[in-house]
Amino acid sequence: MKLAFIGLGVMGFPMAGHLQQAGHQVCVYNRNQDKAADWVSRHGGTSAATPALAAKDADMVMLCVGNDDDVRAVVYGDDGVLAGIKPGALMVDHTTTSAILAEELAVAANEAGARFIDAPVSGGQLGAENGALTVMVGGAEADVAEASPVLAAYGKKVTRLGPVGAGQRCKMVNQICVIGAVQGIAEGLMIAKKAGLDIPTLIDVLAGGAAQSWQLQNRAQTMAEGKFDFGFAAQWMHKDLGICLDEAEQQGLTLPLTEHVHKVYEKLLADGHGRCDSTVVIKDLES
Repeated sequence: MKLAFIGLGVMGFPMAGHLQQAGHQVCVYNRNQDKAADWVSRHGGTSAATPALAAKDADMVMLCVGNDDDVRAVVYGDDGVLAGIKPGALMVDHTTTSAILAEELAVAANEAGARFIDAPVSGGQLGAENGALTVMVGGAEADVAEASPVLAAYGKKVTRLGPVGAGQRCKMVNQICVIGAVQGIAEGLMIAKKAGLDIPTLIDVLAGGAAQSWQLQNRAQTMAEGKFDFGFAAQWMHKDLGICLDEAEQQGLTLPLTEHVHKVYEKLLADGHGRCDSTVVIKDLES
């Protein structure tokens, strides 16, 4: 297929590469044109000067940028995706955004004669590089069925959750569960370290019981060692939790744990830890 990929960050760069390696004709766009040129030199394919030019003639257009405003910046306007997208093409947003934006984009795509699905991902930079992401999709059944074989280039699991917006709401649940595990591990490690427990042994024991989790097995040791350079940045988790809290407010819900950890990240960002990975929450307990 002819594909366009908009956004070559730590996730988008390898994701677009997997599409090209799978045999698709991929045209990329990135605000930093040097990065787009680097991608072409590594993977082949082509690059375009604007999102509209990248989307021209593409059967599917993937987006993977930073936040709601970044998505709007590459979708709308004379140089945006919708200015160049062909009738019947499918726009796929991998960005973690609000569900409200997903629903907005579905309407805008329809008005342009195109289609839209929201498809945020989980698995981090390593999952993107290894082609082993979990893709949470919201959209019409036929559109998701059409996209799924293509998304399988980097998605080990591609699942439709419901109509447009359902993918983003699933990602919200994912992020809440992740920070719940991370915060719990951080607090548990504080007791373990104060008590002088051997951390590798502790992790091995816990991994065999009800406390087992991906975060425990992959991040507890690095957290205990004060190493925070392993993927998803605290600044992005702070952004994602803000989306979760906005959604909760719209639904009339209160999320005490999410509110607390969101404030913890806010403090850590103010102290210059925004680029540390999201397990840096343990620093708040050590201070």
